[in-house]
Amino acid sequence: MEKLRPAERLEILVLVDNVTDTLSGVPAFVARESANLRRAGMIRMSGAGMCCAIHGLSLVVTAHFAGAPSRTVLFDAGPWGGAVDHNGSRLGVPYASIEAVVLSHGHWDHAGGLERAAALIHAARGEQVPCYLHPGMFQERGQRQPDGGVFPMDFVPEPARLAEAGFAPIVTDKPQHLADGAFWVSGEIPRVSGYERGIPSQVTRAGPDAPWTPDPLVTDERFLAANVAGKGLVVFSACSHAGIVNVLHHARQSFPVERLHAVMGGFHLSGENEVIIPETVRDLGTFGLSLIIPAHCTGWRAVNALERAYGEAVVLPSAVGRTFTL
Repeated sequence: MEKLRPAERLEILVLVDNVTDTLSGVPAFVARESANLRRAGMIRMSGAGMCCAIHGLSLVVTAHFAGAPSRTVLFDAGPWGGAVDHNGSRLGVPYASIEAVVLSHGHWDHAGGLERAAALIHAARGEQVPCYLHPGMFQERGQRQPDGGVFPMDFVPEPARLAEAGFAPIVTDKPQHLADGAFWVSGEIPRVSGYERGIPSQVTRAGPDAPWTPDPLVTDERFLAANVAGKGLVVFSACSHAGIVNVLHHARQSFPVERLHAVMGGFHLSGENEVIIPETVRDLGTFGLSLIIPAHCTGWRAVNALERAYGEAVVLPSAVGRTFTL
């Protein structure tokens, strides 16, 4: 049974996400992008001053403790260093406060900004910070196309490259506590739901001349968790290729004495996984969640289905530049 140091509150800044939405109404615990831009020094509205929405995800998560220092981690780094640079400079991301980085799984839309993030964090702190990686993240992957061909994915930077950029890579498939017990990153996620099937079209190969072979399960995926005193566990699942229901089953199994308060991230219920929206929406209701915060690859059909099932008080979509205080 795992334990986490209960935080007084969590602040989650959305550094990278697919969607920009600075106009929709939000509850009091959410700050919109425009408010965060003004707080960081924006004095006149302009296109160049706004955040860039792009296919990917990156969250800056800070745990605040009564009478003790806050602890901050970066969960994924989006698809491209330019997005980290652009959005981070406008939002005033406190790179000097980031003391650990977690890559959720080995896909370009989460790993492409890692080297730039490493450089920014290293420059701000003057030291290498740990970057948690899974050994299965570095294989070449692609997606089988309708015509039978394969569209290759960009590679995840190797640990040596990330070390050169400013990280201290920690490559392991075992669960880990981060930041003095403020956060926990899971190991591999058991597949128990039966219908969550990963990415059926994904393939991999051992080298440029090797054949492509099926690779649907993305077994290198992990989730990040934190605990909020009096509320319970907050689970961050960047893409949920393991299935968001499987993710939550594993979170509940790993922390059986904690209630599940919130889940945030990409639920990957778009594209070829739209067929499992009904089962996923149904089963999310079995976890007693107070908040469901879909982001990135969840897809509009799934977001709409979740809101219809559980209402606006529970389902609150993410958007780039927002801050959620839980």
